[in-house]
Amino acid sequence: MHIETRPFADPQVAARKLLELAAGFEPINGRIHIEKINARFLSKNGCKATGAEFGAGIRYAVEKGWLELHESGTFVKLLPQGEDLLKR
Repeated sequence: MHIETRPFADPQVAARKLLELAAGFEPINGRIHIEKINARFLSKNGCKATGAEFGAGIRYAVEKGWLELHESGTFVKLLPQGEDLLKR
């Protein structure tokens, strides 16, 4: 029996990866379309994460002040604390 490791089951690890992915996109009016991050995070050729891992990662990043999630849920904004975290 093969058990696959799920590194993104840890919300902090997922949030950090989402920050990294968000930083890879050019914001439009300061916003990054969430589906761009979602696609890479969930892709079989990308991170191979789950929807639950994505949701937990986004919530963690928002709670920590790393990302701002637009009320519509369609955009995120990389906040200064998140940018600082990426520099480390």
